Amino acid sequence: MDKKLSNKEYIYIGSMLFGLFFGAGNLIFPVHMGQLAGQNLIPAILGFIVTAVGLPFLGIVAMGLSGKESLLEMASKIHPKYGVFFTAALYLTIGPFFATPRTATVSFEAAFAPYLDPSMTKMALFLFSLLFFAAVLWFSLKPSEILKWVGKVLNPIFLVFLSILILFGFFAPMGTANEIPVDASYQTGAFFKGFLEGYNTMDALASLAFGIIVVTTIQGLGVTKPATIAKDTIKSGTISMLLMAVIYGSLVYLGATSRGVFEISDNGGIALAQISNEYFGIFGAVLFAVIITVACLKTAIGLVTAISETFVLMFPNSLDYKKYVYLFTAISFGLANLGLSQIIAFSIPVLMFLYPLAITLILLSITSSLFNDRTIVYQMTTLFTLPFATIDFLKALPQGIKDAVGMNGIIAWTDSAIPLSDIGMGWLIPSVIGFAIGLAVSKNNKLAQ
Repeated sequence: MDKKLSNKEYIYIGSMLFGLFFGAGNLIFPVHMGQLAGQNLIPAILGFIVTAVGLPFLGIVAMGLSGKESLLEMASKIHPKYGVFFTAALYLTIGPFFATPRTATVSFEAAFAPYLDPSMTKMALFLFSLLFFAAVLWFSLKPSEILKWVGKVLNPIFLVFLSILILFGFFAPMGTANEIPVDASYQTGAFFKGFLEGYNTMDALASLAFGIIVVTTIQGLGVTKPATIAKDTIKSGTISMLLMAVIYGSLVYLGATSRGVFEISDNGGIALAQISNEYFGIFGAVLFAVIITVACLKTAIGLVTAISETFVLMFPNSLDYKKYVYLFTAISFGLANLGLSQIIAFSIPVLMFLYPLAITLILLSITSSLFNDRTIVYQMTTLFTLPFATIDFLKALPQGIKDAVGMNGIIAWTDSAIPLSDIGMGWLIPSVIGFAIGLAVSKNNKLAQ
């Protein structure tokens, strides 16, 4: 008989999943969005929650329901080579190229850099990131301990400190949210601005990586039946996603009300540091440093663990798990020293490319019973999505690059000719058309698999 998990075990797994998801971007982006959205914070929150909570939850559900053992297996429904390309691109994005170095850089620039002499910043970042990734390396070399350290130790510490800051924000607000002016960027289409802002958390991408950690943890607790694993995955995911939605809404509110005292900051890290100092003085600086460093550390551990395990699976004749941990930790350490602004600038185009492909894969995996999981539906949907995801990638490149290659005219044309392209959703209608064509073709058993 299959084991039934206790409520305590569901909470531990949900806590672990929340701890893996909630890191650097999850703190800084909603606060900054709140400062910009002002009175329009409600539609902005709703849009943000769709991509930063809803899609990650669906990603976890997709992994649990699909019965697949990895993202590689799931993406290979489109084509084995595409599976390798997409899996590698996604893991490198949420891993050593962007998200993992960002965890250290956000911790440093938001919690420590404001109190240092500018001449000391580079050396201080080097030393901080060295210690940060030394801790990441130590934990990542012991993946069997991830439930204990993330779910039972690091995550509760983080929640206690963050809760203190949020409670002060609610009981002693710096301003009234519905009186805060709206930045020009959020005066129209606040929902879609929040939707795209949710991309920056990278959580929908991470859900395809972390989903397998949840499945493996559940199996390790004695659950073996696929149907029970899927049900337990959904229950655990629900716990973590509800907690994330509450915290996101609170952080957006905290950012919006902070405008009663502060101007719009350059990023959410600076805003959180200002808010902490306003409420707690020097204690606030220490509190904030602990909050953001613990949040980022636990996410970095999950990222390095997940990508190392995946690359061993994808390339079994290359490096072993420990060597991948050393490699990806070293790359993350090196890129972290480029600074937060550079990391964010180059990650946005990649996210605009990967998110449409991840969203369609998640939705196809969840609805696969409607078309008997036939390959042609996956292929046609992706075939129609890919060109428009590429257009979004090109549109999001730094302006200097677009000027250099003469892309401005092409971008202007796509915004006028492709529905929803001007709000970064030009892929949506083509993907639906591709799905419909794939569904129609799948009815013909001679053409579909």
